[in-house]
Amino acid sequence: MTNIPAKIKKLAKQSTFPDGEPYTGISVANTFNISDESGYSQREIEICALGENIIPERYIRNMRTYTLEEQVLLLKSTVSIIGLGGLGGAVSEILARGGVGTLNIADGDCFEDSNLNRQLFSSEELLEKPKADAGAKRIKAINSSIDVNHFKTFFDEENAPEILKNADVVVDCLDNLSIRFTLEEIAKKRGIPFVSAAVAGSAGHITTIFPEDPGLELIYGNRRNVPHKGAETSLGCLPHTVTTIAAIECSEVFKVLLKNGAILKNQLLVVDLMDNMIEVYKLL
Repeated sequence: MTNIPAKIKKLAKQSTFPDGEPYTGISVANTFNISDESGYSQREIEICALGENIIPERYIRNMRTYTLEEQVLLLKSTVSIIGLGGLGGAVSEILARGGVGTLNIADGDCFEDSNLNRQLFSSEELLEKPKADAGAKRIKAINSSIDVNHFKTFFDEENAPEILKNADVVVDCLDNLSIRFTLEEIAKKRGIPFVSAAVAGSAGHITTIFPEDPGLELIYGNRRNVPHKGAETSLGCLPHTVTTIAAIECSEVFKVLLKNGAILKNQLLVVDLMDNMIEVYKLL
């Protein structure tokens, strides 16, 4: 890769942030061309550019909040997203746009009519088509630098090692409480932080669970007594609620990966959009 920095510098251009501060950037087209000519992945080209203080233009609006080093860290990170419905589709899209380098996405379901109100990967032409296939295609269309491993299967103990391979964070986007507990248990055994959320009607909640934390039992009680589904069966899932909760899940993922900010460890953030209520409760 010795000649790659020179190629990047040759194609880089001077520009300014919206506040007038100058920076040196490189376009998506040019990173693609360098990748195509050199055989190195676009992600490797982007990481190399950042190492030369040259910002890939696709991440320019991440800067000033994130440092170049933090963007590199995101590009080197892996996140596993379990469930590709309302929460999972939005989470996948946000993480891809933010530049998380590898996404493992899993769902064994296909789209149906009732998904169209909230699931970002769904469309009328994709009805009855696998969610995982649609997710992989959408993510690559958004950010071709991202590596996507997609699994057309429902998560279980048998396929967990493959779906969670190399994951720095696991994101729970499930609607099945029993499987949610299984995912938490496996994530803890593998030492992986676990971001969990649920949505029902105009409300939702989010928490981040580390391997040493009590976790879901402080929200739902003993797993032997939890129902198969949560309150969404009677309250539905509104599109604006799903997207809001997914965005907060992603906020937690970014904070865990970058080791900054106030993480919802042993805390439950509860949102009720109907009453404009946001509260954080300690889980004891």
